[in-house]
Amino acid sequence: MMKAIALWAALLLSSVAMLVQGWTLYGIRLSNRSITALAAGKDVPLEKIVNAAPQVRLARAMVFKKQQRYDEALATLNLILDAPDPALQAKIRYNLGNIYLHLAVVKTEAMAVNEAMPLVALAKQAYRQALALDSQFWDAKYNLEVAMRLLPEMDKVSNDEESPVNQKSQLWTTVPGFPRGLP
Repeated sequence: MMKAIALWAALLLSSVAMLVQGWTLYGIRLSNRSITALAAGKDVPLEKIVNAAPQVRLARAMVFKKQQRYDEALATLNLILDAPDPALQAKIRYNLGNIYLHLAVVKTEAMAVNEAMPLVALAKQAYRQALALDSQFWDAKYNLEVAMRLLPEMDKVSNDEESPVNQKSQLWTTVPGFPRGLP
């Protein structure tokens, strides 16, 4: 009698486990379908995004970025900053940095250096956070280097009228890389 009860209990537990796994796989399939649609440029209804996995929201943020809807992309990424997976958190922070850096470059090209400087600082912070989560994230390392080189150049533009000699020596001490001209 005890053997029969144990067998029925094992069957019931395995059936419940199978249902839970089936439901999980169904959720993953829906997420993958949404990500595929977003990657193809199709819009996914908001009700499918609200309770979706962080990966789906990340894909939606990248669609916003491609459409140059940067405020919406930033808002979407900020909602998923606390994703449970450290690798996903690194990607989220990397993409935040990319948006901030892009906006800083746009502001710099428009000669709005004072508006671009905080964006570069935010980009560097995001890249550093991504590297803290994944020290082998080469793209984040590269983009951090780009942001590090951009900020001193922006200082050069904003300080030109103050003291060119002082600014030149200050730039030399802060920018890593090759010197320009002979000493």
